[in-house]
Amino acid sequence: MRTKAVPTLLTPGRIADELGVPLPRVVYVLSTRRHILPSARAGTLRLYDEAAVAQVRHELNSIDARRGGKGVAGVE
Repeated sequence: MRTKAVPTLLTPGRIADELGVPLPRVVYVLSTRRHILPSARAGTLRLYDEAAVAQVRHELNSIDARRGGKGVAGVE
């Protein structure tokens, strides 16, 4: 019998740790970009999949590019 792999879901705090940015920056992106939606909820926690993490990384890099910053690591 095949079993499905359990997807990795991350909280905003874990996303901030993974991207190496302060939590308020991730929370700002998640609250202002309506196209980045949580994949699941656990009580009041919003949980995001890897696609959402990639979207957050992209949005942070876009913000940094407009400001002349260096961007978030992990993007080729």
